[in-house]
Amino acid sequence: MTLNLSNQFIEESPLSVAGITFYIQDILEEDYQLQQISVIGEVSSAKLNSGNLYFTLSEPDNSASIPCAIWRNTLKNIHHQPEKGEQIIVTGRISLYPPRGDYKLIVNTVSLAGEGIQNIRYLQLRSRLEKEGLFDQENKLTIPKFPKTIAVVTSDTAAAWGDIQRTIKQRYPLVKILLSPTFVQGEFAPLAIVEAIKKVELDGRAEVIILARGGGAVEDLSCFNDERVVRV
Repeated sequence: MTLNLSNQFIEESPLSVAGITFYIQDILEEDYQLQQISVIGEVSSAKLNSGNLYFTLSEPDNSASIPCAIWRNTLKNIHHQPEKGEQIIVTGRISLYPPRGDYKLIVNTVSLAGEGIQNIRYLQLRSRLEKEGLFDQENKLTIPKFPKTIAVVTSDTAAAWGDIQRTIKQRYPLVKILLSPTFVQGEFAPLAIVEAIKKVELDGRAEVIILARGGGAVEDLSCFNDERVVRV
């Protein structure tokens, strides 16, 4: 990244320590590229202090390192806590602490490097949607205890469709079951799922929607994590 400071005004007289520190802070914290970045590195040190986790990410040959921090309110939602010697991928933002004049990467997600970029994208999406309040309890609809009609959004050739019909008929035979068929795997699946759910909403009879498929590998289930599906 190249910064063009030709248009910035810097006084010829000496700057105060606070002046130059806050100037550097503005450059770092106002650069949007540094406010949501992913970094891969090896954890060379890690320690807890007052509920916050402080650690250092380094190059394997120790040619460069960056201090990192996970605040305690974020740490409780981190699925994997960094440990010394691990190769990890983190996402976060750059922040400068003026009293010491040092900068840190403030981390909000962590994953082992072997988990791949797909998991990083999933964690970034989940974090962004959580900040929007999409998963807040007050935004969730109440599921009726005894619905009269249930719509199932799945493939009409999937084993899951047969399993759902049998289970519902055994446990709650009075309910009416509707099928809104869709793809549940592949690049066209997210849009197809969205359209299938919208058809159920337009029909208006179903009080509950079941979106399902019969299991599979992580990559097979990725369509259910698509932002278009989450928002529908």
